[in-house]
Amino acid sequence: MPPVPAHSLPSPQDLLSIIRVQTEIARLGLDLDAVMALAVRACMELSGADGAAVEIAEGSLMIYKAAAGSASAQIGLSVNAEHSLSGLCVQTGEPLCCDDAESDPRVDIEACRRVGLRSMAVVPLRHDTETVGVLKVLSLRPAAFGNRQIEILKLMADLLAASMYFAARCGRDALFHRATHDLLTGLANRSLFIDRLRNALLQADREGNQTGVLMVDMDELKKINDLYGHRIGDIAIREFANRLLGGARRSDTVARLGGDEFGIVLSPTASSDGLRASTDRLIRRVQGPLIVDGRQIDLGASFGAALYPDDATDIEALLEKADQAMYVIKRERKSQAHHRAD
Repeated sequence: MPPVPAHSLPSPQDLLSIIRVQTEIARLGLDLDAVMALAVRACMELSGADGAAVEIAEGSLMIYKAAAGSASAQIGLSVNAEHSLSGLCVQTGEPLCCDDAESDPRVDIEACRRVGLRSMAVVPLRHDTETVGVLKVLSLRPAAFGNRQIEILKLMADLLAASMYFAARCGRDALFHRATHDLLTGLANRSLFIDRLRNALLQADREGNQTGVLMVDMDELKKINDLYGHRIGDIAIREFANRLLGGARRSDTVARLGGDEFGIVLSPTASSDGLRASTDRLIRRVQGPLIVDGRQIDLGASFGAALYPDDATDIEALLEKADQAMYVIKRERKSQAHHRAD
């Protein structure tokens, strides 16, 4: 292979930025979710891309585990590896570049058109000797990536692969678990939540059932952190998560989506009455005092529910419906509390 021209190599500024990313990755330790999120943001900024993603190979599928920029909405999405540049990268173990999706037979042109994607570059992520996924950057412009961006991606992929290795020393199952679960609570994370919701909707279509989704906003987390500190706040989050999990069925998926936001996939759900009954049961389960270091913290939450396919027929619209319902409840509760105070 001929040497890469000097002008196509990462600049000293690029290398300094990568060193800073390496330092931050070391600080994050085994929090693989956070490491992947950091890596995709850094790749997008360093390469001038419109979006970036980490995709992990699982059988015949490529699963988006982290994403930034124009790719953010793809988290949890699974695509057929056989018809994607990412799948070909895993198969060959070599970096690949697409200058124009409109004329490249290796890509899914319809999928690219749906998001306005014109060019991309992918490099393999290796765990031991196996290629387990890819690091990818995307652009809305043709021919946006060259040797410099590929070399940056390769360096970032090496950093990310090292983190994956240390996170997975006790086995591949540990790697998957860390990539799909919230570190603080052990609940499913946003990526797994979206994946489970997508599968639940497909199953509902096959079996003629319905699926419920709940968006849950924990009460007063900022106030708890401000009054008692983040250690107490973390204890409150874990207890709240345990109460949610204890009120759910084994077939449901309870997830922490970030901060004080949680989501639940209720699959299957027989009817709107069943969704309401599940919601009421969970509300009763989470409400109540928590005693920490002699202090009483009153836990509670606002719940918003939506039913597939009655309320919406796609994931984004269904989540938006549940989110809107949750904020209506939240505003009503604040208004009632204000009137009581008067």
